[in-house]
Amino acid sequence: MKTTKQIALAILTLAVAFPLGCNTDSSKDVYYMIAANVNLPYWQTAAAGFNKAAAQYKVTAKVAGPTDYDPVGELDALQQATRAKPAGILISVSDVSTLQREIDLAVSEGIPVITMDSDAFVTRRLYFIGTNNVDAGRQGAARLVEKLGEKGNVVFMSIPGQPNTEDRLRGFKDVLGAHPGIKISEIVDVKGDARTAFDKAQQLLAQTGAKKIDAFVCLEAVSGKAVADAVRRANVHDRLVIAWDADQGTLDAIKDGIIDSTIVQKPYTMGYFGLKMLYEVSHAPPAQLNKDFRSDSFSPYPTFIDTGTTLVDKGNVELYLSAATMSK
Repeated sequence: MKTTKQIALAILTLAVAFPLGCNTDSSKDVYYMIAANVNLPYWQTAAAGFNKAAAQYKVTAKVAGPTDYDPVGELDALQQATRAKPAGILISVSDVSTLQREIDLAVSEGIPVITMDSDAFVTRRLYFIGTNNVDAGRQGAARLVEKLGEKGNVVFMSIPGQPNTEDRLRGFKDVLGAHPGIKISEIVDVKGDARTAFDKAQQLLAQTGAKKIDAFVCLEAVSGKAVADAVRRANVHDRLVIAWDADQGTLDAIKDGIIDSTIVQKPYTMGYFGLKMLYEVSHAPPAQLNKDFRSDSFSPYPTFIDTGTTLVDKGNVELYLSAATMSK
């Protein structure tokens, strides 16, 4: 569990990294973006988009959350944000059962809440901005079948219980149901930790015979490079690795031929569009914020805004590597 001091440090770190988001001279409006594992490149990219929109609207953006995967630490950050009475909160939900009550409390107190990246459909959040994770899982599964064929043992690196990774896994299972020769050997809980992913991959790479693992699928950002490092160290060339997202290490491993491909989301867009939508809700609020807009056929809000995904492999990885270089 992370302390309040550590969470505050995470906020300060990101505020320094993205200074455009803090413009207290322009407006009293303050918007929060909250996530777990905020030190990941994925969340720094999302924060850049969030702060870019804040600069355009001349409002203040604050990014908060624990520096590794910690739903209770994220709850602490959300509670602090709610007490601050901001103009709006954009949040990625690491664990619905942990965060649901506080999300609903924020909405009941008149604070607009939009989810991003990982949803909490059962809450009173206004709507979700992010990836259609089931479809993204199906996209990854199509690649898996294309490369693996009709037979093989597959291990998934995931964070079981997190809404987005559960939906991705469901998408894979939807497709693999028609390919019974491809077996899911294990679903590994990496707990958002690269070392856990590396150690487990090393262990699994040693299996031979009927237990040989033919493919690794990483359903979250942190494990792709870790699995690639394990494959490289084992000096094996017959294992398929499919990753998630576009951090530098994953892209480099695709270029080197260690990772076959990765499903790339648009975290910058999620952060950027999320703040814009919160600004709109804050400045043109509905007559009743604390209601179920999902069942309202005249709702001013959608249920879901899909920001899209792209499959990146050797054929287009240079485009993403160039974009990553230009953004530095």
